Amino acid sequence: MEDINKELNSFPVTVDIDVQWGEMDAAGHVSNVIYLRWFEHARVAYLDKLDYPIVMADEDEGLPGVILAKQDCKYLFPVTYPDTIALGIRVSEMQEGRFTMHCKMYSRRHERLVAIANAVMATYDYRQRRKAPVPEPLSQGIHRLEKQPAAN
Repeated sequence: MEDINKELNSFPVTVDIDVQWGEMDAAGHVSNVIYLRWFEHARVAYLDKLDYPIVMADEDEGLPGVILAKQDCKYLFPVTYPDTIALGIRVSEMQEGRFTMHCKMYSRRHERLVAIANAVMATYDYRQRRKAPVPEPLSQGIHRLEKQPAAN
């Protein structure tokens, strides 16, 4: 497990999630859609650390919200109950109106990488119902978080 923890230390945000019995499918392993839920959980944990209103525009500040534009997941190893999945997440790329989040998922039981996921997150002005540039407070928060070592 030492290699997993070393790898996770390279991410500014990490999350552990216990696998639930009901997440397994008829094939006897965790359904592939659950990996996407785990990824969503990691994205929200990352954005929560930024103290930025991610769901809807902040009416007082006029800040745009953050919305999922695209995601992908490469499945590398089947996960079964019981297990704990350790996720590390970071922002890997910033553009004017979007940023890309990169996540690695590890099985603590099997001590190995089980999936790699990426998501493009767009900033969206809900009041004007259109795309918006990444606002300075969000951009600064991401840069600040990415420079910090992972908290264990």
